[in-house]
Order: sequence, then C-alpha cells, then structure tokens
Amino acid sequence: MVQSPFRIEVPGDVLDDLRARLRATRFTDRSGAQPWQAGADPAYLRELVTYWAEEFDYRAREDELNALPHYRERGLHFVRIAGVGPAPMPILLCHGWPSSFLEMLPLAARLADPARHGGDPADAFDVVIPSMPGFLYSDLPPEPLTRAAMARMLHTLMTDTLGYDRYAAFGGDIGGAATQWLAALHPEEVIGIHLIHPPFPASFDDPPMSAEEQAFVAAEEAYDELDGGYSAIMGTRPDTIAAALMDSPAGLAAWIIDKYRDWSDCNGDLESRFDRDTLLTILTLYWATSSIGTSFRQYYDWEHNTPRPPITVPTAITLSHEPVMSGIPRSIAERACTNLRHWSEPGRGGHFLALEEPALMQEELTTFFRPLRPAAK
Repeated sequence: MVQSPFRIEVPGDVLDDLRARLRATRFTDRSGAQPWQAGADPAYLRELVTYWAEEFDYRAREDELNALPHYRERGLHFVRIAGVGPAPMPILLCHGWPSSFLEMLPLAARLADPARHGGDPADAFDVVIPSMPGFLYSDLPPEPLTRAAMARMLHTLMTDTLGYDRYAAFGGDIGGAATQWLAALHPEEVIGIHLIHPPFPASFDDPPMSAEEQAFVAAEEAYDELDGGYSAIMGTRPDTIAAALMDSPAGLAAWIIDKYRDWSDCNGDLESRFDRDTLLTILTLYWATSSIGTSFRQYYDWEHNTPRPPITVPTAITLSHEPVMSGIPRSIAERACTNLRHWSEPGRGGHFLALEEPALMQEELTTFFRPLRPAAK
C-alpha cells in the first residue's frame, strides 16, 4: 500500500533562474503572412513570456496542487483522490503529450464527488492520476518506453501499490494507447476502458480495408504531412531539440503551446480553452523537472512497440473534436475492440478533452461505467 506522500516543491533558485531567462529572451520574427501560420506566433509568445516572468504567481498554483494528495511509488508520481460515495469504482486517468496530470484534475474532482456537481454519489470513483513515465516526476523504466511498458508500470501501480483487484481506465493520445494495452494485457483486472482516440487494429489485412477506411487513413496521412514535424524530430533527434528546450523556457513554451492551440477545440484562440495560469503551471513544471527530453522517449522508442493483442474488455469511445479525428469510421475501432459498447461524437472538445470539457466527460464516463459497477449486476 501507499507509503510515500509527495509534495511539489520547486526550489526558489530554480524560479529565480527561470525569471531571469524569461527576461533575457530573444524573440524571432514571424515567418508566415498570418499569426500562427508557421508555428507559435512570436507576438503571442512575447506576451505570454512577459506575463510568466512578471505576473504569474507560481507559488499560489503550487499551493493549490499540494492541497491534493500526491504520492510517488516505484518511480511513478500520482494523485489519488478518494471517491465520496457508497462504493467508489477505482479509475485510472492517463494523459498524453505534451500534457501532464493537471489535464485530468477538473474531471477528477467531478468523478470523485459527483454529488457536489449535481450527480449521484452512487456514481463516485476513486481517482488515480499518474504522471506518465518520463513526464514531470515519474521515471522512465529500464526498458524501452513502449506502450506495453507503460501499461505494466500502471498496472503495478493500481494492483500491487494501491491494492485494487479490478479497476477502470481512461485516456487519450499516449495515455489512451497505454490504456489499450492495459486492457489487452490484463482483461481480468480491467473493468473497462474509455478512450477519446479510437484504437487502430494490429493489421488491416483481414478483412481488407473498406473504401471509407481507406479514405480516412489517406486523410490522416495527409494531415500528418502538415502537422508531423514535431514527431519527426522527437522520434529521430530528441536530444537535439531537448537541448534547446531545456535551456530556453521561451522555446519550451513555444514548442508546447503550439500543440495546445493546434490540437484543442479553440478555433485558433488558445486562451478561450485554457486560462493562462494553467498553461504556465504546466510549463513551469516541465521546466522545473527538466522532463521535456524524457517526455520524448516514447517517440524515440517507437520501433520497439509490438502489435497489440485484441481488446476484449468493455470499451467506450467519446471522439475528440480535432482535425485528425474527422471522419474516422467506427469500423476501425471495431477491428481492434471486440466489445465496443459506446461510441459518442459530441462535436466539441479536442485533444485535451478532459481539461476542455470536464462536465461532458464526467457524463460520458459515468454513463458508460454505471452498468459495469458490481452493484448493478
């Protein structure tokens, strides 16, 4: 069981150095004709960096985070929020890149205490939110950082460390991929999984792809041609780009906020979805932990992934509203999942869906897992 409470405590000299670096930032000129056309807009970046250096109160945010129960066991940092209800269901919430455990906190509050948000206490969850391996305060495993390796670490957390016999899991992006592997490797212990990005099958050979599936795969490849520069360098030269980002907080901000804007359902207005202090809390923690480089490891280790077995546990998908997901056929997920019970396309909320639409995701998760609770059998 848990033995190691943990506090987030960024040393004062780290924050002083951060502010000094921010104040000394040299900004580039815009390359494209329009803001954000060629990446992070220099004018917005200058404004954000100035606020980060001069006005952002990190200590206040740190105090808010430390009001939550943090732990670190077996190299994994996690937040564990006890459910307020008669029989809370354990659930693991897994973030992706370039995200952090902060993405899941608004959703976690709703899941743990549904009555406080207009729900039924019978729908309460015991919520566990890890920092994924290599992110912030979580270590890399000794083996290549594959999706299966992540799943093994997370399963050990839920079973050996926390003592749950069975648990549910939710995730998107890399966290969703690890969630899929949890279900594939541990169907007896995983009650069900909820994803925002549908899983792909290990193979499209049997049966051959339909015309609809072919059209989607072609559209995804075309999108990657425009969006994939970040993953190409992180998968081939991660140490090169990490050296720059670990030395320049403005560079780190540009690298991350570019994706928060592109992948969220914000219609080009980043702060319509994410308040500035939340963005800067995430950035400060990446900076203070020097973990941007280790967050790239799962890209560099991609070739070590093996085909995932079929997913047989009950599965739900609430489709994120982002360009790369547009038009994805349900049949692709059905190739990977033999027990797909819920498919929803709300048409709002992007790559960071739990943070963008926590009330929506509370409803989606509650609805899907309600009949899977032991009391409902």
